[in-house]
Amino acid sequence: MGTIWPNELPADLSGRSGPKYQRVADTIRAAVEDGTLCIGTKLPPVRELAYQLKITPGTVARAYSLLTDDGLLQAEVGRGTFVAEPETKVLDDVWSRQLHLLEASNPGHVSLFSPRLADVGQVAALREAMVKVSQGDPLQFLNYPTRDAYKPVREVVADWLSDELLGNVHQNDVVLTHGGQNGILTVLQTVLEGPQPTILVEDLSYAGFRRAAELARARGVGVAMDDKGILPDSLELAIRKTGATVLCTSPEVHNPTGLYTPLERRKEIVEIARRHEVQIIEDDCYRMGEARAPSYRVLAPELGWHVTSFSKTITPALRVGFALAPKGRGADLRRTAEYSYFGIAQPLAELTRILLSDPRTPQLVRDVRKEMAKYVRIAVNALGSFELVWSDSVPFLWLRLPSGWRSAAFTRAAEAQGVQIRSADEFALRDGRAPNAVRIAVNGHVTPKRFEEAMLRLRALLDNPPEQISV
Repeated sequence: MGTIWPNELPADLSGRSGPKYQRVADTIRAAVEDGTLCIGTKLPPVRELAYQLKITPGTVARAYSLLTDDGLLQAEVGRGTFVAEPETKVLDDVWSRQLHLLEASNPGHVSLFSPRLADVGQVAALREAMVKVSQGDPLQFLNYPTRDAYKPVREVVADWLSDELLGNVHQNDVVLTHGGQNGILTVLQTVLEGPQPTILVEDLSYAGFRRAAELARARGVGVAMDDKGILPDSLELAIRKTGATVLCTSPEVHNPTGLYTPLERRKEIVEIARRHEVQIIEDDCYRMGEARAPSYRVLAPELGWHVTSFSKTITPALRVGFALAPKGRGADLRRTAEYSYFGIAQPLAELTRILLSDPRTPQLVRDVRKEMAKYVRIAVNALGSFELVWSDSVPFLWLRLPSGWRSAAFTRAAEAQGVQIRSADEFALRDGRAPNAVRIAVNGHVTPKRFEEAMLRLRALLDNPPEQISV
């Protein structure tokens, strides 16, 4: 395309308020928004536009730089400056600050506590689906939820999960829950027996396992692990010592380390579980990409329970999860859900059905994963020289701290710099031991530039550990 500065745009900016570079930027921004400058349009070279507007080249360069940082323009070496493709929409800064108290009081603060998804179109899809729900059968707003009323939703969920390595998923095996955490608790309530049952978890594990166990009056015991997950010998020993009847694990995306348990290790774990009749609850809520090995529900159809949701692929706001029962246990799982919370609200169930049956949704999921991967790569570019575990399909990174830093001290120092992350201590049992490491979640609610600035603050801390004084 040729160089364009439309006649509709004023050559004299004297009638506008503010610094000259801001006036130039505002003029270009308005032209892009009203379509006068369309995507791909090449803007004049800096010196040429400066001559036309009778201002200094530095003023034009600053305006171009401002708009490039905002993603409105794209500068290509040797070719020029163009109107860019629109970037993935991030939440308005006011919204983002409301999501965390520290962000509300300090706009420079970035919370990397929990993954936050970028909006690639799912907000619009949800609004559209909500309109359809509002125009649906009036009785869904008046009746208690029933098993039969949920059948169309369960069928859509079973179809949604059919491409996963989950084995044959029948709608009778599916129970809708209020997110993955509620799914874990519902399964535990189904399988635990006795006055003080014991569940086993990885030494470092998702804190929700332990909280669900406490609500179910169960004791949580840690099992040693390596870079492939649970150690089979340690699992066998823990079962013999405690009489545990349930193992909670995350083999596809371990939270917080991001590790993956390969097929051979999973088979060893299944062999031990079968020998001792231990139920396996697999938490699969953090995986955004394709499964790399068959689930425990496939490897041990009589023992494997599966919990997942679309919180990390579409939105966590709806609090919808899916618990899948092993062979012959669907009725038990449904009974637990019906006795404890009847089921999720009918309008929410219908919203889930519409959303998951929409042919556009799979592409939305791919776009979310692609956008989140951009943030992961930003983090890797900034922190890759340190001991970092990461994947394009995982919305967090695991960082082992260099000598001189302890995890608690590092998280405090990071928070003082406006970056909030989680210490490994938060994922250990009360009597467990945690490495000097931290989990860094991806926050897609802030711009890539703000996220990169947060990563650079962390790198500056890593490069400058506190002085150690020995006595």
